[in-house]
Amino acid sequence: MTGTVLVTGGSGYIAGFLIRQLIAEGWRVHTTIRSLAREAEVRRVLAVDDTRLSFFAADLLNDAGWADAVAGCSHVAHVASPLPAGAVRHEDDLIVPAREGALRALRFAKAAGVERFVMTSSVAAIAYGHNKKSATFTEADWTDIHGPQVHAYAKSKTLAERAARDWVAAEGGHMVYCTINPAAVLGPVLGPDFSASIEVVKRLISGSLPGLPDFGFGVVDVRDVADLHVRALNAEDMAGERFIACGPFLMMADVAAVLRDRLGAEARKVPTRKLPDLLLRAVALFDPAVRMVTGELGKRRITPADHARERLGWVPRPAAETIVDTARSLIDRGIVTL
Repeated sequence: MTGTVLVTGGSGYIAGFLIRQLIAEGWRVHTTIRSLAREAEVRRVLAVDDTRLSFFAADLLNDAGWADAVAGCSHVAHVASPLPAGAVRHEDDLIVPAREGALRALRFAKAAGVERFVMTSSVAAIAYGHNKKSATFTEADWTDIHGPQVHAYAKSKTLAERAARDWVAAEGGHMVYCTINPAAVLGPVLGPDFSASIEVVKRLISGSLPGLPDFGFGVVDVRDVADLHVRALNAEDMAGERFIACGPFLMMADVAAVLRDRLGAEARKVPTRKLPDLLLRAVALFDPAVRMVTGELGKRRITPADHARERLGWVPRPAAETIVDTARSLIDRGIVTL
């Protein structure tokens, strides 16, 4: 199937790879960015057939531009959502645009007669607030936003997805809605806008981390996340579906080991010793970004992607390949200087 699809947040990391794949497969793409002053820059980064890509100025917190952006579209991939690289001043800085942006995109999509709406959520809406040291979660699980040590990003993704699902149930009519819930998104970078998760690899290879905290996360490649979105846009019987996009759960020490094994001398700054929990907690008293990590020390949140494999035939690439491609891209683009 091909047609015209709106991809929101066109300057973003996942959206960039999604736009590339959609255009390669014959779709026409509308995409939103907050200011058209960035259109030329984003077009250069995407490097696709310009005749199949149209830009529209639209913001998550304002109605202006949305009607034009979605006009003529049969499908929407709502990817745009705030993702900070560090701590935020107030949780509403994330929650409000994530929730209101999703509802705004849904309203305009329905008004335009959109048939399929695929929303990018996160495993952050699935696996947090349960106070378990180690546990496995599936698409049936939801983050408890009132649970212990639930950070603002997890709240924003949970509240946005719940609000969207409630709206679709009440107001969506025949429009089909489903979500993709990725883990930590790594992979090659196209330009200056990339996932905050990539900061982990960036800090490891640049030597800015003095050691390896007892901290881990599920890993998924941005190219595979884009592919899962495309599959959900195309497949039949997607109403209400939820798909975890995740490969293996890796500790920081595992990621560091892959870098040292595959990059040789280029990984000379990657730390080898473990960072004591006590030291990290002491630093967290003065560093809000570190404080976000301390609640994850020693925890293992396993989020298998069995449903995406079985239902959509999705097969993610090996995590080691993703980690190396991430590092190589950061080095080759001069984002990290060795």
